[in-house]
Amino acid sequence: MDAQGVQGGTASPALPRRGLLALPVLAALPARAAGLSQGALVTGRVAPGTRLALDGRALRVGPGGEYAFGLGRDHGAEAVLTVIPPGGRAEQQRLPVGKRQWPVQSITGLPPAQVTPDAEALRRITAERERLAAARAVDSALTHFAEGFVLPARGRVSGVFGSQRILNGEPRQPHYGFDIAAPTGTPIFAAAAGMVTLAGDFFFFGRIIVLDHGHGVNTLYAHCASVEVAEGQRVPAGQRIGAIGATGRVTGPHLHFGLSWYATWLDPQPVLPPVEG
Repeated sequence: MDAQGVQGGTASPALPRRGLLALPVLAALPARAAGLSQGALVTGRVAPGTRLALDGRALRVGPGGEYAFGLGRDHGAEAVLTVIPPGGRAEQQRLPVGKRQWPVQSITGLPPAQVTPDAEALRRITAERERLAAARAVDSALTHFAEGFVLPARGRVSGVFGSQRILNGEPRQPHYGFDIAAPTGTPIFAAAAGMVTLAGDFFFFGRIIVLDHGHGVNTLYAHCASVEVAEGQRVPAGQRIGAIGATGRVTGPHLHFGLSWYATWLDPQPVLPPVEG
């Protein structure tokens, strides 16, 4: 949430050289599980017809065996993956989840009304939270999450996922996004192909876009100067969908980029190419 940034280019970002934490299941999984940590998005493929569950919650499995799940910022030390292969018996795999240390980020200079909203603003905020929750709850059969992610904007990293926020001296909830600071008007690109499930103007997030990439995986783009897509629109990876701005609760122009698996916020940075401001 910084006021200064570096001008981004107008060309679509190149495809990433690093991608999701992809874990094959069954025999190979325990050997790879050491890479799991809090905040991770995990994807993989199993034999079509396999059934999966994470910590007792059934996972969607695509026609090609694609699956995805997320581990929240404060997930415990272990996750339990249940695998039922076609015609086989259930097998439980206990996956160690690495604990991460989260930084503290202090932000000053925000208008008092954005730190402590009045009653009318609180009613608006409640309605907007319901809209956002509905968009993030979409459970589509899309499998674009398995194709990897591109950089959503060019600029300078100004905020990271999981940091504890202190706003005008008051401790608040953690930061659940990845911030890229750049001048107003810098292009914003779809980080992966998907469907627009939300396009609006929110109290905290300002002008906002949410894209569904399938199986509960979605991305959020906030504080936009402009929104250049509409709800229900399909977009390819790398398409321009808006421009960086300073709408909502900000101290300067930047993109707040969020990644989540249903209602669970995840760390976007590991699935993106390096940000080169």
